[in-house]
Amino acid sequence: MLDYVHMKLLIVAVIVFILWSIWGYFGSNVEQAQYIVLKKEQDYEIREYKARIVAQTTVEGSYDESLNKGFTIIAGYIFGGNTTQQKIAMTAPVTEQASEKVAMTAPVLASLEGNSRVISFVMPSSYTVQTLPVPNDARVILKELPSQKIAVVRFSWFRSEERVVEMQNALLTSLVRDGVQAVGVPTYAGYNAPWTPPWMNRNEVMVEIQ
Repeated sequence: MLDYVHMKLLIVAVIVFILWSIWGYFGSNVEQAQYIVLKKEQDYEIREYKARIVAQTTVEGSYDESLNKGFTIIAGYIFGGNTTQQKIAMTAPVTEQASEKVAMTAPVLASLEGNSRVISFVMPSSYTVQTLPVPNDARVILKELPSQKIAVVRFSWFRSEERVVEMQNALLTSLVRDGVQAVGVPTYAGYNAPWTPPWMNRNEVMVEIQ
């Protein structure tokens, strides 16, 4: 039977767990890139994403260094580093591939481009290229992406370079097995704020398909 001290510690732990989960939920409850699920396979799903706009930058460095550097550069744009300094709600995701304040969208994408990584924030759907403010930082570019069919694997908890690469390779292997042709390189997409509890993290690896 638990003594009084252990009971108090258990109650505190439960309260912390609940409050952290609530904080994580509301901190990540933002607009996300719009898509419909076309097909669910055993180990991945195929989505159709609507045309969208991203703010992106290309950076070099190790995996974590490039993510942090790219995030900081684009965050400077959406948090006021632009011609009009307009404040806009955050959205998700941020992606990785290898200021007027603008809302962040989900996910954030990442992919490799030679020795560099392209870090992108999806812009809120209420904007067009014409209505988005011009970045003050020349390293930030605005790009329109067309509607795309994308194969996606979702996973939770922590993401590391090794785990992302493992999930990307598993996705590509599954596509080869099913005779689905991938286009370009896989992308990592992250949907959550840094303080989100790991069990609530939404991570995805994705690749465009024909």
